This record gives sequence, C-alpha cells and structure tokens, in this order.
Amino acid sequence: MFVDDNPEIAEQFNVMSIPNMVFFKDGQAVDRQIGAVPQAALAKKFDGVLS
Repeated sequence: MFVDDNPEIAEQFNVMSIPNMVFFKDGQAVDRQIGAVPQAALAKKFDGVLS
C-alpha cells in the first residue's frame, strides 16, 4: 500500500511514519513495526504473530 495513494487507510491505522507495517491475524490488527529493522527482528515479529 502506498500511503500517498490511500490516505484514508493510513489514517484508519494511524500511520504517522514510514516504514510502518501492521500485522493482522484473523482480520484484526495485532501488532505493528515502525521503522527499519534487521531481517531477524522482522522474522521474530512474524513468528510471534503466527503463533
């Protein structure tokens, strides 16, 4: 998603800075990662959401 192309969605999920990843589980936002992080940290985040 590009924030400039979808400002209403960015507002809905309170996106104030980029990069900003919102993790969803069963249709609900359950976590978020703001800012650039190493691949290992992102993988750990994914694992947490999937468990």
